[in-house]
Amino acid sequence: VQLQASGGGSVQAGDSLRLSCVASGRSFSPYYMGWFRQAPGRERELVAAISWRGSSTYFADSVKARFTISRDNAKNMLFLQMNSLQPEDTAVYYCASVIRSPTSWSPGNYWGKGTLVTVSS
Repeated sequence: VQLQASGGGSVQAGDSLRLSCVASGRSFSPYYMGWFRQAPGRERELVAAISWRGSSTYFADSVKARFTISRDNAKNMLFLQMNSLQPEDTAVYYCASVIRSPTSWSPGNYWGKGTLVTVSS
């Protein structure tokens, strides 16, 4: 599965952005999918994830109530709606497959190139 994220940009605090990720090569329907981000000097973190049917989701505490994750399996697309963006949301965002266990959501094997989100105050 090849993944390509898009939709990043430079915005002001309080603005919104919608990231998109398109999968090619094979269907990503069976996979849990997620958005990770990495800010300069910081470790990569899982921001949001979604089960293949969309019935189960995960959000990092820092983005709960502000970000929404969704997917369109028919179009092999994954989305991240980001509202009320803050400067601390500045990072490169990556879409990727996710491994779900009873106690964790972990990075999977499929990663796309990231898209940069810059939020200024």
